[in-house]
Amino acid sequence: MKTMTRLLSGLALSLAALALCPSLEARAAGTSASDAQLVQQGKYLAIAGDCMACHTAHGGKPFAGGLALASPLGDIYSTNITPSKTAGIGNYTLEQFTRALRAGVRADGAHLYPAMPYTSYAQVSDADVKALYAYFMHGVAPVDTRAPETKLPFPFDIRLAMAGWNLLFLDDQPYKPVPDKGELWNRGAYLVRGLAHCSACHTPRNTLMAEDASQDLGGAYVGPWYAPNITSDANSGLGGWSEQEIIEYLSTGHTAKAQASGPMMEAIDFSLRHLSNNDLKAIAVYLKSVPAIHEAADTKAVFDWGSASDKLDTVRGAAWPSNPDQMTGAQLYDAHCASCHQAQAQGSFKGGLPALFHNTATGRLQTNNLVLTILDGIHLPAQGNGVVMPGFRDVMSDAQVATLGNYLMQAYGNPAGKVTAEQVAALRKGAPAGPGPQVDLVLVARVGLVIAGLVLLLILYLIFRPRRRRA
Repeated sequence: MKTMTRLLSGLALSLAALALCPSLEARAAGTSASDAQLVQQGKYLAIAGDCMACHTAHGGKPFAGGLALASPLGDIYSTNITPSKTAGIGNYTLEQFTRALRAGVRADGAHLYPAMPYTSYAQVSDADVKALYAYFMHGVAPVDTRAPETKLPFPFDIRLAMAGWNLLFLDDQPYKPVPDKGELWNRGAYLVRGLAHCSACHTPRNTLMAEDASQDLGGAYVGPWYAPNITSDANSGLGGWSEQEIIEYLSTGHTAKAQASGPMMEAIDFSLRHLSNNDLKAIAVYLKSVPAIHEAADTKAVFDWGSASDKLDTVRGAAWPSNPDQMTGAQLYDAHCASCHQAQAQGSFKGGLPALFHNTATGRLQTNNLVLTILDGIHLPAQGNGVVMPGFRDVMSDAQVATLGNYLMQAYGNPAGKVTAEQVAALRKGAPAGPGPQVDLVLVARVGLVIAGLVLLLILYLIFRPRRRRA
């Protein structure tokens, strides 16, 4: 569910990494019980916001920044948000921290790019912002290492243009509870729209990279991955899920209907599974109420395709081709999948290994996630990068992955879904592949320059405007 690719794409927060080190414990020893409680509250909120997902480089120190976030405009490097006074946010006041979080403006006045989901964080309450500030100032170890500077090509390097973008697309008002909704629903809306920033990945974007509100949570391509429809639609979204199934998925990454992989598994592994049962239930209640967005191609629920079957008669006793790329889908399935998912794809270990029919992995027309899961498997990075499913990137060719993917879709899923060798090759390289919205960089550049020009003119006018002489 959560930025523009890695954001967007994007998302991880380790409790182990967040554990207070001895020096932090010593620092906290002199604080009052109320201050310590505020720090702990901020820690929980930072987990809910998945802050470490973007602000910790691979192998780097927690919150020290330096992670390259791929975007259509170029790599955007996350910043150091430790309390370092030389490289981080140690000199930020609460007001400056609030402005960065909600409006995307740093203490020095420079604008952040919306790879930082401040358009969602804008909804965070004053009390929660204060708790987050307390945590980052007193519960995080300072790291005196500067993150690399983001250098986008002209005109995208004109950060002032973001002021115009914000005028068009930023609602900087904190979330206001809806009076005729219950407390649980409002808590879910607050989390989904704000800290959890689900729309950052699950809502498609327009040509200016702003979220399309008319398609809120209706599914979107985020780099090579597809963040699916999570509205209340019975076929395309979560309408056919129970609240308990949603809670189970968010807390474990696994249900009979679906299994998380890629960025969503990271978001669950580092963030969502650590939320309280009440907060997970609140999210489930809210998602079940989100206005339905139906995809016409989904003629039945995406988790309701396929049935148990096998083609063992075509495999056993048959001579395998000398060219592995000419193996059939049944042969590839028997060689690589059947030992875990069983001969008829019914799964095993009482659901521990899922069935491949009646499963969203094979029920959606968008097959990118299926291909990427075959290539890279499923891992639990917060738990020692534990392997849930091995990847076959180094074992199978593009042609073989395409053959296997099409076999899975035809035998156990939505037969209208297709996989091509060209698609596999692109996804293997990490390139976007699919009918997702394309960014018109020329249009973005032109509009960006116009907005930047208007903002500059406004600033010049405010500085040099004629003043009435006093009588």
